[in-house]
Amino acid sequence: MAHTLYDLISKNKLRTYLFIIGFSLILGLIGYLLAQVFHWGIEFYILFALIIVFYNIILYYNSDKLALAFSNARPAPPEKYYQLHNIVEEVAIAAGVPKPKVYIIPEEMPNAFATGRNPQNASIAVTEGLLRMMSREELQGVIAHEMAHIRNYDILVMTIAAIIGGLIVLMRDIFIRSLWFGGLGERRSRDDRRGSFGGILILIGLLLAIVAPILVALIRAAISREREYLADASGAFIVRNPYGLASALRKIGAYHGKMRQASDATAHLYIANPFGKDRISVNELFATHPPLEKRIKRLLELTI
Repeated sequence: MAHTLYDLISKNKLRTYLFIIGFSLILGLIGYLLAQVFHWGIEFYILFALIIVFYNIILYYNSDKLALAFSNARPAPPEKYYQLHNIVEEVAIAAGVPKPKVYIIPEEMPNAFATGRNPQNASIAVTEGLLRMMSREELQGVIAHEMAHIRNYDILVMTIAAIIGGLIVLMRDIFIRSLWFGGLGERRSRDDRRGSFGGILILIGLLLAIVAPILVALIRAAISREREYLADASGAFIVRNPYGLASALRKIGAYHGKMRQASDATAHLYIANPFGKDRISVNELFATHPPLEKRIKRLLELTI
């Protein structure tokens, strides 16, 4: 059954909001358990708020620089990469956003990613292999996909997911270290005097400490997959052509190499998994990208 672009965009946005709410609920539950188990007062909540603010500021203003540095991206001179700059500019005009900065990654694998905290402070990076392999229509489709990430504030959404996920893991570590190095026996005696409620909280905290990182990985991967589907649909809408991107994804899927500069921390940013994990037809729970075959199929089913 064919889907309109608006239907697909609305559906994926709703799912993403639900994922973010789920993240926040997990974070709040861990904070509540920490405060109850260790009998922390207002000081804990003040410290927790300061950590959140500090963590947000650092990632908000530096996440794009870190992503570009980790991928070994360098600025693309307009005189040397005239066609690339021309396509980025025309797609930016069609998307109604400022032209982002353009970077080149010295890699053979065809790939690309967008980064930045908002459309006014955004960058697009493409590999040398992508430029050599793609036709102009295919390259336009890839750039439109990345421009959709910028226009839809996908990078900000993924940054929020990373922030909350990092805080969950941080609080897990605080809980475990405080539990063992802060005197588990003494705390159990105190909780026994209070009744079984304290012991139940400790048990729940221990279970959550084990399960939370798994939930973080699952939700983060799910958000990433949904944003890829959304960017495919939005990119096709921007250039009024789903076939260029579909053809580009076919070529990317046929390439069997891997990126040398990519890492698990930045894998979710790329248009395709830099380690080739999205070439399989079965969608894994921890996968950051949907299978390329599914994305191509959905693109070809879109009606504009």
